[in-house]
Amino acid sequence: MTGLDVQRDALIEVAVVVTDGDLTIVDPGMDVLITPPAEALDNMNDFVRNMHTSSGLLDDLQTSGVSMEEATEQVLSYIKRFVPQQGKALLAGNSVGTDKMFLEANMPSVIDHLHYRLVDVSSIKELAKRWYRVAFAESPDKHGGHRALADILESIQELEYYRRVLFPAEPVTTERAREVAREVVALGIPAPAEAAKA
Repeated sequence: MTGLDVQRDALIEVAVVVTDGDLTIVDPGMDVLITPPAEALDNMNDFVRNMHTSSGLLDDLQTSGVSMEEATEQVLSYIKRFVPQQGKALLAGNSVGTDKMFLEANMPSVIDHLHYRLVDVSSIKELAKRWYRVAFAESPDKHGGHRALADILESIQELEYYRRVLFPAEPVTTERAREVAREVVALGIPAPAEAAKA
């Protein structure tokens, strides 16, 4: 992206890596560069321009960019190759809400094919930072260099790390799940009407 403002900034690179439910990568993935409007490049702030220059993205755009329509077709076709059923594939990654906004604005047919739920690795990271500080502190360093394919591969790696560290290897038993559910309900979280009275 040339920035974070979906009204003014442009989507310039999209990468997709498909995994199964256990985070096993089923294909090396795909990456497509999108030729942006000239004004989107002109409006980039210095931070974004420097980031995309040092990553090589701006140079690559000069020779490899395609239209948004062509990029949309490539992305949707790739996803459908592995997940043909509409509403099944989850959009996942770090701060993926921003990605979703740009996809909604630029590639609505891709969003229409995906499930409405997201898997945001950043949310898990934020919970680890608050509740499991050692797990957060020891998480793998990132080296993706702000390119889409490298970033999503690192997001998969990061999610696998948190999966192994934060989620038990043995599934919870039905009895334990019911016990915890009773304990949580017993906390007496008020209904919205009761909370307003407090």
